Parts: sequence; C-alpha cells; structure tokens
Amino acid sequence: MRIESITSASNPKIKNLLLLQEKSKARKEQGLFVVEGRRELEHCLEAGYTVKTLFFCPDIADTTEFVENYFLCSCPKNQFPTNSRAQQTESTDSDESRALQTESIIEIPEQLYKKVAYRESTEGIIAEVEYKSLSLSDLKLPENPLVMVLERVEKPGNLGAVLRSADAAGVDAVIFCDPLTDLYNPNLIRASIGAIFTVPTVAASSEETIAFLQERGIQILTAQLQDSSLYYDIDMRRGTALVMGTEATGLTDLWRKAASAHIRIPMLGRLDSLNVSVSAAVLLFEAVRQRQ
Repeated sequence: MRIESITSASNPKIKNLLLLQEKSKARKEQGLFVVEGRRELEHCLEAGYTVKTLFFCPDIADTTEFVENYFLCSCPKNQFPTNSRAQQTESTDSDESRALQTESIIEIPEQLYKKVAYRESTEGIIAEVEYKSLSLSDLKLPENPLVMVLERVEKPGNLGAVLRSADAAGVDAVIFCDPLTDLYNPNLIRASIGAIFTVPTVAASSEETIAFLQERGIQILTAQLQDSSLYYDIDMRRGTALVMGTEATGLTDLWRKAASAHIRIPMLGRLDSLNVSVSAAVLLFEAVRQRQ
C-alpha cells in the first residue's frame, strides 16, 4: 500500500480528523470515530474493528515499526496480537494476507501531529475507525453473569473509569442506560484506556435493559441510600446486575421498583456519597470476592 504524506493542517483529511474528534454528529453521520494511541488501537483491532484511515508520525520512536507490524506486515506472524482480526482470517504464508486492511495510511510530521493529538504524551498513532452498532441482543452472556449498569451517567471520564474497573473485575457486560450515549466519544475511549473495546458495552433504554435482565433471571441490585442493605450482605454469586445512577440524583423510580434488592456502601464520614466510578469499583470487587 502506498503511504501518503500530509504536512498541512488545512488539508481536508486533517480537517475531517479534527471534526470527528470534536463532533458527535459528524461521527454518527460518517459512521467513524477516532482512536489515539497504540494500546487503545491494539485493543480496538483485537475486538475486530476496521480502520479506515491511519495517521502516524515517524518522528516518534517505534511508530513506523508499529505501522509495519500491523498494516504493512514486515514482521513475523507472532508479533500480531493474539486475538487480532489478522489472525482470524485464513492463514497463509504471504505477508500481504496478514496485513490488517485499511483504505489509507497517512504520514504526518511531528509538528502537525501535536496539533491533532489529544494527549501531550503521544505515541504517534491516530486512526479513524468504522462504527459497530451494538445492541442488547448482541450480548452473549455466560451462566451467572456479572453486569454493570449505569443510568444517566454522562461524564466520559466517569464512564471510562467504570469501564476500566469492569475490565479489571472481568465483568461480562456494561450497559449505559441512555440511548443517546456516545460510546465512541474520544474522551470516553481515552479515559477507559481502551476498555471500551475489551468489555462488551452497549447503550439502551432503562425499560429495554430491565426487560433484558428479567428475561434472563439476572437479579437487579440497585445502589441507593434509602431502604437498603449493606452491599456485602447480599449474595452476588448468581447472575447479578449492579445498577448505579448519577451522584446528584441517583436512580429513577423505574429501577428502584424493578430491583431484586437495594444495596448501599456504608458511609462513615460526614459526606454521603462517593464518586460513581469509585462506588462501582467497590461493588464490582465485592462480587469478585464472593465468586472466588
């Protein structure tokens, strides 16, 4: 594949990259989102996503090697990620057949890369990636699954932090109960350090999610201060969905009424709440403790 070189910030492809980073509407209209960083892109590729355009900066150490290993295939087979889409295709001995497919590879200088990169400590890789439209029906849950549900939690930083905890706890699915949630917001991807790709994650309405959980016999444990039991007194070894709302307003009555049990984290200080991502981690690892 021929590598294109771009040096100007006024180039239409650079302008479109910035547009995709900044505008949710543009991402939805084009069916594309932006992934920055090698670790995040590796997780993205392992999850089977397709890169449309790859931007890289050869002035940053090892970046060219990364591009060659994944997209130009000048490396041994065992340097691909274990679960990469490249290894899921039919195996042959030709380098070309092992290349991850992309429409365009674009080389940009470091000065331009710094203008389009989100992070100060960059890794020289930014990609435009094709959307996957995932729904509740796409979730393949095992027996006695552990599911994390967040209702109306909007801040990408909180969502990303919860996804990191979900990955660490081996959660089977994360459901954001707000159909308008932008799963491919660059801030969410960055905050999750790629966990959005390692944990099955979908957005759905609360009504749809409650029906989905009840049909599968998954107990619903809602985190709330009122009318609740201490979280470590509840059996989480069976199929369990841990449900949390915003720090400001908590959960809606819809979830409170659908709950199998209400749970709380004991608060021994003068404040009455933890950050939602911290609370989620506490509850998730109690489930891990019980299941081990």
